[in-house]
Order: sequence, then C-alpha cells, then structure tokens
Amino acid sequence: MQKMMGELHKELANKLLEVVRDPEAKAGDLNVARQFLKDNEITALPADSNVMREILEGLPFDATVDQVQ
Repeated sequence: MQKMMGELHKELANKLLEVVRDPEAKAGDLNVARQFLKDNEITALPADSNVMREILEGLPFDATVDQVQ
C-alpha cells in the first residue's frame, strides 16, 4: 500500500507540473498546484537569483513591512 501511495503522489506531482507548464493553465489549475506544494510543506524564499526574488521586486509596493509602534 505504501508503494502505491508513493507512486500516486509521484504521478500527481508530474501531472501538476505538466499542467503548470501549459501556457493555457487556468487560475484554478495553478491553485491546485499551490495547494499541493503547501500540503507537502514545499516553500521557497527569495534568494539573489531566483524567480521568487523577481516576483518580490516586481510588486507594486515596498516589500519591507513597517512595524507598528
């Protein structure tokens, strides 16, 4: 049973990757992939040269958070 669940997880991950790479992917498709990553505790932090940094720098507001005093 454990092996079958592992295979199912792998196949789902491969299918989600295929869907995300499709230029026709819908917001709902991306949300399913996002939830899959969250459920599996997969995170990404902005680094010097990764896509998370590019997204952060492209935001239309200051990414630093002012602290309330």
